[in-house]
Amino acid sequence: MDNKLFKSKSEFMAIIEQLEKDKNIKRDEIFKTISDSIVTALRKYYGKVVQIEADIDPETAEMRAYFVKTVVQDNGIEELEIPLEEAKKYKADANIGENIRIPVDVEDFSRIASQIAKQTLLQKIRFSERDKTYNEFSPRIGEIVTGLVTHINNRDILVNLGKAEAVLPYMEQIKRERYSVNDRVKAIIQRVEKTRTPQIILSRASIEFIKAILQNEIPEIYDGIVEIIKIVREPGVRSKIIVKSNSPKIDPVGACVGVKGSRIKSIMAELSNERIDLIPFSEDIVQIIAKAFSPAKVSSVSIDKVNKRAIIVVPDDQIEFAYGRYDTNKTLVERLTDFSFEIKSESEKDKESTDFFKKQVKKMMDVEGITQKVAETLVKMGHNDPQKIANMKIEELSSLSGIGEKTAQKIIEAFKKYIANESGKKEDTAKPEAEATVEEKKEEMTKENDNKE
Repeated sequence: MDNKLFKSKSEFMAIIEQLEKDKNIKRDEIFKTISDSIVTALRKYYGKVVQIEADIDPETAEMRAYFVKTVVQDNGIEELEIPLEEAKKYKADANIGENIRIPVDVEDFSRIASQIAKQTLLQKIRFSERDKTYNEFSPRIGEIVTGLVTHINNRDILVNLGKAEAVLPYMEQIKRERYSVNDRVKAIIQRVEKTRTPQIILSRASIEFIKAILQNEIPEIYDGIVEIIKIVREPGVRSKIIVKSNSPKIDPVGACVGVKGSRIKSIMAELSNERIDLIPFSEDIVQIIAKAFSPAKVSSVSIDKVNKRAIIVVPDDQIEFAYGRYDTNKTLVERLTDFSFEIKSESEKDKESTDFFKKQVKKMMDVEGITQKVAETLVKMGHNDPQKIANMKIEELSSLSGIGEKTAQKIIEAFKKYIANESGKKEDTAKPEAEATVEEKKEEMTKENDNKE
């Protein structure tokens, strides 16, 4: 009987070689998968108790199967044992206690076995492809790749990377961009998830993407001459990047901008004309804040380092730029510097010279040793309570613009003295009242004694 799983040896070997080459499945695994499928098919018919072995001839591609039974003297358990006389039909020198193999006709089961083998191999292929994809792409996290859009599903974009398919989720897209099938997409491999079907997750909206673009387009960044200190981003709208030069000969902003803006323009074009503000690194946070509010021009910055608060003043026509559309510019600077900001126009600043402001300043100047300049600084930053100022720490007070540690110490001492003097005045006022109360009590006691007598 012809019980071959494959038409010929050449077809059989060709399939095995193809599976080994393309799917990374060893031929021993394939042989075992086929033989296991024969055993499974036979067990469905003969039951689970019987012992069955199977193999496939690599020369002829023929399937073979055997019952394995133990030789006994007389009749025993039919599924597991065989009498000695019957055993000698299969092996002339059979002995009691020996296991012998009895051939099974597998012709009627070959189709079932073929289907089982096919399903098992397909499963192995899927697992192999999953592992292959994961092993190939997981070390490439952070790498920029380019692919073709193959499908758009629920606003998520499927991208063909050649050897695998990736997904660009809606949340990782630049919102103003629109894609069609066969469009080319450049993105960064953000992560690779080892799920049932490996998921290669791409991103165009992440900080890592713009950082990788900068490294690819600007040799000074790639070589480490210019260092990216921090990036904040509203994808497709605006990014703010603090850059630092590790060479005194290199201007970090100029290196990023390029000749006539050639480098930064190409980067912005790749990001759908996302605006990029480059801020040179400085140890002085005031300088960083002033430049970070670009495109707005900043007139002055007053900061409270301890509480991470700052007031910036801009020309009246720059207020809109300072905030940005939907407050985007202000929000980005807050994320970049970790400060919270109050933005004032120059006309608003002028209004601080009103009667209320003057009264507050005058109140501060009532304290001996407090100059007008110091009083104005304290009031501007919301410090107008003498008791609270007296309790402030030197480092907290010296974080205000224009106030050094020595000045801060003098201010605190002046306010402590002021508080002490004020307390003394209150005690002096209260003392006569206390004495009057004692006299009143004496008089009452005298009256009580007279009444008793």
